Amino acid sequence: MAIKKRFPYRAALVSCNGGCRAAGSEDSGCKDGCIGCGACIEKCKFGAISMNEYGVAEVDEEKCIACGQCAKVCPQNLIKIHECANYIVVKCSNKEKGAVARKQCEVSCIGCGICEKTCTAGAIHVEDNCAVIQEDICLSCGMCSVKCPRHVIHDLRGIFTAVR
Repeated sequence: MAIKKRFPYRAALVSCNGGCRAAGSEDSGCKDGCIGCGACIEKCKFGAISMNEYGVAEVDEEKCIACGQCAKVCPQNLIKIHECANYIVVKCSNKEKGAVARKQCEVSCIGCGICEKTCTAGAIHVEDNCAVIQEDICLSCGMCSVKCPRHVIHDLRGIFTAVR
């Protein structure tokens, strides 16, 4: 069944990169990240969600119609609907402070604020020790992703940061 997408294109985004699982630290992993329960996969009627090699949900933007059903069933509230035209995204939801976040995940946001200082549009802010991008203001210039010392902010196109 082909679904015609409407402009502006939207898709689901999982705010976790699986860094704690990549480091092999299951016991001390992030309590705010994806638990790999698969509820989002079961709910998605379009086959747009799969598990990556770390057991973290990933969304295929080409298949996703942004219905929001996956976001409703996510027990961690990690899935948000985002504008596909905004390529710069934060792939972390850890709420812990710097030192604790570093121990939990090799690529967690530590709330350092470098991204906030770098953003000329004022589109990114640190809330609860984690960067949050206000998509309606973001210019997708990528400066925050380039400056992020923990590589939490990603460019989904792979221009400023490697696609993970």
